[in-house]
Amino acid sequence: MTDFLSLPERSPKPREAGITHVLDKGLGPSQVEDLLAVAADSIDIVKLGWGTAAVTTSLPQKVAVYRDAGIPVCLGGTLLEVVLTQGKLEEYAAWAKDIGVDHLEVSDGTIQLDHDEKLRVIERLAKDFTVLSEVGSKSEDVIFAPKRWVQMIEKELEAGAWKVVTEGRESGTVGVYHADGAVKEGLIDEIRDAIDPGQLVFEAPT
Repeated sequence: MTDFLSLPERSPKPREAGITHVLDKGLGPSQVEDLLAVAADSIDIVKLGWGTAAVTTSLPQKVAVYRDAGIPVCLGGTLLEVVLTQGKLEEYAAWAKDIGVDHLEVSDGTIQLDHDEKLRVIERLAKDFTVLSEVGSKSEDVIFAPKRWVQMIEKELEAGAWKVVTEGRESGTVGVYHADGAVKEGLIDEIRDAIDPGQLVFEAPT
């Protein structure tokens, strides 16, 4: 341990603010165990990225490894977007419950989804799950004004989202980031001034 160093004190788990939300890109159970052996105390939530949950062998066992360590598992929003395009929301919710998942991400980063419909999806899923919604597009061509960011975040929290994730994509070149990877500091400041940061998760891709 580094008790000889002066380091910022961190609140104990379970945390409501300052959470670390880790992306699992398709780890196997033994890799999950290795990750938890060195970092379990620092991880608050794990998201099974994109649609990896749909093609992961022995998914319930993998979810159980995280849950046994006290770490909730969240299914990625891209998978939900596929579900919505196929009209399978109720089947998806039942499947998530069956595999032991109680956190779901709601996003519209790769599909065109009316915001009122997105709010209805959040409201429906929030009845049975802890919902993290995501604001911002994965496309560099879609840019929202800061006021629009704030409006969408406020409405998604009102619809039942536990936290709202600000889009950054794995590349860190969209959403709250410029194409060169620089943070849109003015946008972040406007969001932070209007919304309690404890209700937000800022994606930090790099």
